Amino acid sequence: MSGAIGAGGAVPAVQERAPSAWDGTSAPAASDISAQAPSDTPAPAASGTWAPAAPDASAPSSSGTSDPASYDDLVSHALGGRLGPDPRALRIAVAFTTSQAVRHDGRRGGYRNEVLSLRLDRAVGSCAVEPGALSEGAVDDCAGADVARLLEHPLTPVRVAALDAYLMHIAPHTPENGALPRPLSAGSSVEKSRARAKAVVELLDVRPGQTVLVVGVVNSLLEALRSRGVPYIPCDLKGGRTEWDEPIVTDALAELDRCDAVLASGMTLGNGSFEPLREHALRVGKQLVMFAQTGSAVLPRFLGAGVSAVCAEPYPFFWLDGGPGVIHHYGHGHGYRDGYRHGHRSGHLSGDLDGRTEAAL
Repeated sequence: MSGAIGAGGAVPAVQERAPSAWDGTSAPAASDISAQAPSDTPAPAASGTWAPAAPDASAPSSSGTSDPASYDDLVSHALGGRLGPDPRALRIAVAFTTSQAVRHDGRRGGYRNEVLSLRLDRAVGSCAVEPGALSEGAVDDCAGADVARLLEHPLTPVRVAALDAYLMHIAPHTPENGALPRPLSAGSSVEKSRARAKAVVELLDVRPGQTVLVVGVVNSLLEALRSRGVPYIPCDLKGGRTEWDEPIVTDALAELDRCDAVLASGMTLGNGSFEPLREHALRVGKQLVMFAQTGSAVLPRFLGAGVSAVCAEPYPFFWLDGGPGVIHHYGHGHGYRDGYRHGHRSGHLSGDLDGRTEAAL
């Protein structure tokens, strides 16, 4: 899985911003996250790195904050201290990447997985990337850095992983925060992949004959849909053909009018295609179910705002260990509580080797 795609072509898996005050060269472009909320825009420090502005003391507390209207809005809320602790006061202790090559028995092809993960206290936030796409110094940049600084890092995967770690820190995947744990039994890599796929597909609510757009080709997910007789449109940035020799489309947005529901990977956060999918689902009332190793603590924040349900899978992922594991359901009665919306409850915080990543297992 290499992520979803925007209209008119692919979105790079690792997006680098235009030169900005992060490296002391110029101000951020207007499209940058920090530019979405002027009150949260940091000023350049004397050292040439961003020094995030202090949270607005007049901003509402986490129990009274308004729901985020978009992903950029959620980042602005985090930077402004509206969701929990001041992100300037929290530091990433450990930054690491996980790289894996996979060839399941009985499958024709293989896949590559690479994930950037950041540890904040007990929480680990993650974002999948194209193998080899991260710069050599990206991990070093993150270790010891405060969360606010990383929320404005030039690399998209760093920003996503930092937000994921922060939200996981303040609202881990627990029933109190709206999550329903789903145990995964011990097994081989393909057995656990199929078990995960079954748990993901359970979140879809489709009638006979309705078509699902699958953004991020996952053989086990397609297999689970096939076993239920659910028609699907496979979509992946890499294109090619599925295990069943079906053509894989490369532009998710171009297929939206042809589907009745969307099943998408959290990798869409890392390549910029999540927002168009969310906005479409919200506008037309279409079901959008997310399966997330990338941004597992981010996506539940958008329940009721375009996202219908989330299968959240924080680090360590099912493909790292043959022992038992756990994933978490949000939405459609699976841990979805009255008043729980956009990741919080009222009055409480919530919380062939071809280069395909994260979802291709």
